[in-house]
Amino acid sequence: MSIKNLLIEMKNMSELMVDLAYSAILFNSKAAAEEVIALENEVNAMNYEIKKESLVAARSYEDAEKLTALLEIAEAAESIANAAKDLADLVITGFKPHPVFKMVMEESDKSIVRVVVDEKSDLANNSLGDLLLVNRTGMRVIAIRRGTSWIYGPDKNTTILPNDTLILKGTEAGADLIEKLATAACSLEDIPDELEDEID
Repeated sequence: MSIKNLLIEMKNMSELMVDLAYSAILFNSKAAAEEVIALENEVNAMNYEIKKESLVAARSYEDAEKLTALLEIAEAAESIANAAKDLADLVITGFKPHPVFKMVMEESDKSIVRVVVDEKSDLANNSLGDLLLVNRTGMRVIAIRRGTSWIYGPDKNTTILPNDTLILKGTEAGADLIEKLATAACSLEDIPDELEDEID
């Protein structure tokens, strides 16, 4: 993998780790916390690969100067991943979040929610690409728990199945809507036009 692709992967993975780490604390999920720790190992390995590739790519002093900036970005991404791991470690060691933490999460402009998909829900048996949840609700699926396994960073080709547990991040209005959609309390056709316009 090229340095550019490694950096893109590190950026995406470290961002996902932060979301998962907060989710792990908020929902007291050791499974999510363990995945954060596993992802941190991958980020560390990618940073090591970037260092190796940089050494091979540097042909002159000028090349080395240019690559230094990339190395600093990689180090910063690894620092973010390490911080996410520190949060995950709290869950592994049995940390119980203080009520203030939940208040802080509620005051945040981004909500993290967990919903279980009812078999009668419009979400069931549809791909994320077909559902367009970000456009329709302002919510982005960051992880899916299916039985005892997890799908992290799902893409447009990922299909949601009945009884899947979704971890989503987005707006407060979207959080309320996604809960109704997941429980089949409303359908995609029931989404008010003003919400769609606001998100678009």
